Amino acid sequence: MTQEASSTKDIVIQLRGVGKTFHRGSEQLRVLDNLDLDVARGAFEALMGPSGSGKSTLLNLIAGLDRPSMGTVTVCGERVDKLSESQLAQWRSRKVGFVFQTYNLLPVLRAVENVELPLLLTKFSSKERRERAEVALRVVGLSDRMAHYPRQLSGGQEQRVAIARAIVTDPEVIVADEPTGDLDRASADEILTLLERLAKEMGKTIVMVTHDPVAAERANIIRRLDKGALQ
Repeated sequence: MTQEASSTKDIVIQLRGVGKTFHRGSEQLRVLDNLDLDVARGAFEALMGPSGSGKSTLLNLIAGLDRPSMGTVTVCGERVDKLSESQLAQWRSRKVGFVFQTYNLLPVLRAVENVELPLLLTKFSSKERRERAEVALRVVGLSDRMAHYPRQLSGGQEQRVAIARAIVTDPEVIVADEPTGDLDRASADEILTLLERLAKEMGKTIVMVTHDPVAAERANIIRRLDKGALQ
């Protein structure tokens, strides 16, 4: 796949001069160093690199889960690094969907109830929440598993429920941290095909951290991070 930078047209994610330093006692650990990044709307990008290279840190900055030590982070037209904590929480709930290696489903809730969770803090009625959750589950191909509990689902099905939960608020950006890391190859391929569809057919902008070169090849663009810098 191409490793070229995204087109400047309709940039959804833009980082300029971003650095991130963590403090461990008196020691300073620089994880990201003067990083620039543009990601276009509807792109499906894979981020690779050795452990400790800063991949998850970069994902957290894009998602507004962390703040840069220097530089600017603009996502969906908003200077994320300038928002207060309460503003960030509101912004994330509207603009970003999260998919992780561990599915983080609540075992006591059925699939449709797990998908509804991000909508509980919205103004939607219970009927509207349920309708949106059912639509999201249909999108990921689980219309016949809505009433199932996580323990009744395969790993691939659990991850699809997690993706439905990520898209139920109709976010512009999806960040995925090793979304196929716990899956066998067949299930992983199903999840990657779903992510491709979300980008291509629904215009979602997806940034996926992965160690798996086979998974990375399914993305439109592969970026490599090493020692805090994009290669």
